[in-house]
Amino acid sequence: MALIITVRGFSPEIGEGTFLAQNATVIGDTVVGKDCSIWFNTVLRGDVNSIRIGDRVNIQDGSVLHTLYQKSTIEIGNDVSVGHNVTLHGCKIHDFALIGMGAVVMDDAEVGEGALVAAGSVVLSRTKIGPNELWGGAPAKFIKMVDPEQSKELNRKIAGNYLMYSRWYTDPE
Repeated sequence: MALIITVRGFSPEIGEGTFLAQNATVIGDTVVGKDCSIWFNTVLRGDVNSIRIGDRVNIQDGSVLHTLYQKSTIEIGNDVSVGHNVTLHGCKIHDFALIGMGAVVMDDAEVGEGALVAAGSVVLSRTKIGPNELWGGAPAKFIKMVDPEQSKELNRKIAGNYLMYSRWYTDPE
């Protein structure tokens, strides 16, 4: 069973139909939407400020979400995919965005709707990634525009697949 911890009087809220892996950790002022999947060894650490996650979001194995005390929060929209071993620290991720494996997105950075952050990228503090832009590298730089419909469809499919996979861990058959 996932570790769910109340901190500073804040208890995490988990939406209907959301899968929490057995060793996921959800702490404090954290709200997770409906039909999400939070995978193994993921930490959602809302101990010093708020984390808000929309519906149909998948946060894959080993990812860490955290904030700065009284300075930054995390906001994640709907239909977002966060790859394995991602660090999100006090940033905003809009609907249909995809954050590639091993990426880091720092405080007050913003990833626009349908944008893609390539695997291994480092998005520096206060960087603004526009809608449907692909960024990559360390530090991350603009690479090209992506087709908005392809981006939305990709994230709907990824999020849906991860929720489907989560049923393997919760259904007895």
